[in-house]
Amino acid sequence: MNTSTNNYDAIEKLIYEEGLRIEAVDFHPELDMMLILLNTKAVLHQSISVYPRLKTNDKKALLQYELTGKGSGIYWPLLDEDLSLKGFLRDELKNMVHRNSTKYVA
Repeated sequence: MNTSTNNYDAIEKLIYEEGLRIEAVDFHPELDMMLILLNTKAVLHQSISVYPRLKTNDKKALLQYELTGKGSGIYWPLLDEDLSLKGFLRDELKNMVHRNSTKYVA
C-alpha cells in the first residue's frame, strides 16, 4: 500500500516522475508565439498575447528571463511575471483536446 503523503495532480506527477524541465524559451512576437523547449526535446507552443505582461514587450525584454525551480518555471524580473511548466502543459493539453474535438464535429 502506498502511504505517500504527496498529493500531486496528474500533470505534477508527470513533471516529477518524468523529470520534465524547461531548458530554453524562444520568442517570435511577429507570430505571437513563444516556444518552450523541454529537456526531452519536446517543444510547447504558447501565444504571447495570452499573457498581458508579455504581449506589451519587445523580443529584447522577453529574452531577459530566468529559469526557476531547476526548470519548472520561468521568471521575468523586469516584467514581474512568473509562468510554470505545469501551466504550459495544462494549456497544451487543453489546446490539443480542443483541436481534436473539432475534427469530429459534423
